[in-house]
Amino acid sequence: MQLIFEKSRPGRRAGHVPAHGLPVPEVPAGLRRDEPPRLPEIAEPDLVRHFTKLSTRNFGIDTGFYPLGSCTMKHNPRVNERFAVLPGFRDLHPLDEESRTQGALRLCFELQEALVEVTGLDAVSLQPAAGSQGEITGLMLMRAYFADRGEAERRRKIVIPDTAHGTNPASVTMAGYELTNVQTDARGNIDVDDLRGKVDEETAGLMLTNPSTLGLFDENIEQISEIFRSAGALMYYDGANLNAVCGISRPGDMGFDIVHINLHKTFSQPHGGGGPGGGPIAVGERLAPYLPVPAVVREGDGYALDYDRPKSIGKVRGFYGPFGVFVRSYAFIRAYGPQLREMSEAAVLNANYLLALLRDAYELPFDRLCMHEFVLSARRQKREHGVTALDIAKGLMDHGFHPPTIYFPLIVPEALMIEPTETETKETLDTFADAMLAIAREAAEEPELLKEAPHVRPVKRLDEVRAVKNPVVRYGFEEHEEPPGAPAEPRQLEAQ
Repeated sequence: MQLIFEKSRPGRRAGHVPAHGLPVPEVPAGLRRDEPPRLPEIAEPDLVRHFTKLSTRNFGIDTGFYPLGSCTMKHNPRVNERFAVLPGFRDLHPLDEESRTQGALRLCFELQEALVEVTGLDAVSLQPAAGSQGEITGLMLMRAYFADRGEAERRRKIVIPDTAHGTNPASVTMAGYELTNVQTDARGNIDVDDLRGKVDEETAGLMLTNPSTLGLFDENIEQISEIFRSAGALMYYDGANLNAVCGISRPGDMGFDIVHINLHKTFSQPHGGGGPGGGPIAVGERLAPYLPVPAVVREGDGYALDYDRPKSIGKVRGFYGPFGVFVRSYAFIRAYGPQLREMSEAAVLNANYLLALLRDAYELPFDRLCMHEFVLSARRQKREHGVTALDIAKGLMDHGFHPPTIYFPLIVPEALMIEPTETETKETLDTFADAMLAIAREAAEEPELLKEAPHVRPVKRLDEVRAVKNPVVRYGFEEHEEPPGAPAEPRQLEAQ
């Protein structure tokens, strides 16, 4: 497929902007261009066709099954998109007066209340922009809490299991804490014996997602909670896997003090391509004074933004939060209402159904019922046929499926991490399982063919070693080939 610059011809236009008739401001000489920008010149039909063809090469939740373990890529109801662009929400300005934004403030307040109920905690801030920002906010809350108690210098360690999401240790480091790693036992739980030896008076808290990235609910959660309570430490719940337990179990009831919630994963928000996201933080009563400002509160018969929080850690992002995400998540929760647990029950059922279909074809590191996702291993395929998890992922692309997460969690060699979510039908799951089983047979019968996959995608198998040694991160142009004011002639990329 040609680049748009290759289709460009001097003088062609896709539209015309009439002269505005306003005075032309003087541009300072230091900021003024010496020559026109390099822009393609192309007619409207060719422009529309170019980008339409590009869109057909994209894979997204609207074009196929997206079993990306840990990332929870599920269908987002279109009605939620309609709510998000209602004029009263779409046309809001973040600096508008509270008296003119009562509907939006009410939505935020009621969303906070819903998340309080889901998490089993006492207060919520919607401000963090994503799960990663929710993590750093939660750790800042820990620091503020211990500083208020005169323990900040002593409480300098955070415990994280070896199955943790990669953002957890990064957040710990950013927050100025020291990382203490704890191992996983033979059943996929935190190793309690290992944990007991690592929690002491210097421990500030635990960061844990439950169910874990293995897709397993920790059977020792009550013991774990007691260990941290006895040490005077706090419990932080990474809400990345909350989709498995909504309305069934609550982090607050497990003993957690802080929870971040990935609204864009659990409660409907397209988050492919980098965003936007939402990472509200929920806390127990003793940590509520430290939440970011402003807080959305009920004030008389209306709602307001409360900045009078003297112990607050301050703002963690501009304004209050990603409001469009709030609208979608609020609509999603209201659609389920008291039956929200049906979402999680269906997600768990779908995952266990797929696991039952695939467990004999691939290794199962932990032989238990899973929650909303599960982890298989291609260790057998690699040992017997030289086929890796990467080869299997590439093979799935030929079957029309987005690959699952691979090589994570790190404790499982050749990991294949699969999450079907609650939104997929049995027929879709059966087709995906058939593809995985066919690939397992191909690994045994034609491994060399599988190692060359994908065969039918626009981009074939890349030379990853060459790409690392000689990365090409932009499309280059030969300066001497460009006549003044004309689109540049593209130079062929060195690595395809």
